Amino acid sequence: MSRKGQSITLSVLENDKEKLNEIAREYGYMWGDRPNISKLIEAIARNQLLIAKNHDWALSRLEALEQARNTLIDAGKIEAAIEVSELLLSRSELPIPMRREIQKFVDQPPQPWRLEIEKYIKRQQPFQLGYQDAAGNLWQFTVRYAEIVAHEERKYLDCWCEETIGNKDIKELKNNWSLRLDRITDAAIMPIQGKWEQKLAQIPVEIHLLNGLAFAYKPKPEDELIEWVSPQVKKVVKNISSTYWFTRQVMKNAPDMVIISPPSVYNIFQEKLIATLKNYKLN
Repeated sequence: MSRKGQSITLSVLENDKEKLNEIAREYGYMWGDRPNISKLIEAIARNQLLIAKNHDWALSRLEALEQARNTLIDAGKIEAAIEVSELLLSRSELPIPMRREIQKFVDQPPQPWRLEIEKYIKRQQPFQLGYQDAAGNLWQFTVRYAEIVAHEERKYLDCWCEETIGNKDIKELKNNWSLRLDRITDAAIMPIQGKWEQKLAQIPVEIHLLNGLAFAYKPKPEDELIEWVSPQVKKVVKNISSTYWFTRQVMKNAPDMVIISPPSVYNIFQEKLIATLKNYKLN
């Protein structure tokens, strides 16, 4: 028993019909040696051939995918980052500077040295780390504690190292280094013997939170003490491992976050503040 097919009539201009024939021919929807528009439409209806707008991705979408690509790189998921890179490179809307950077990454993807570092961290195994940063500087560290953390939406290797030369932090924190992962293009990693530290070097600092920030502040794991000292001022004592990252946090919350002690950290922030005021020609 034969099945009677159903048909539809298309009213299209001859030029549009020819274009449909070209699409059918391109994707192999043929009747013998002739393109078959009916098969083409059937494939579209069955989602075998998807319809999508071309060349109209907004810059915000491209930037979101670029941020996702960088996050995957920071997470050590290189294969997934390459997949996102290929997707971006397939878009004609991609700005030329971004295209060059992504193409360079695809042509020379980073080596999976980070997985080795994570292995040592989990084992609490001290190791030596040698690498050349993006500026061409050579670095050698003896690492006895490390953790991979996020600072301002980028991933860093925060580590306690025997080496202190070149570290500009205060004396108590000179063993701590914060290495931006995407600036390590390659690394030589070797296990060593010795003690694994339990944490980064830390010092306590006291800050006062004012106005709305005093009420909006949420406790952090590094906080040792939180108490009200007046109806508008909240006192917080916290442990910090880097004056660089800490003063950046204070600067973002100024003037509602004030450093009280120790004097060494207070002075560092005061110098930054004075330099900022000078840049704005203020005394």
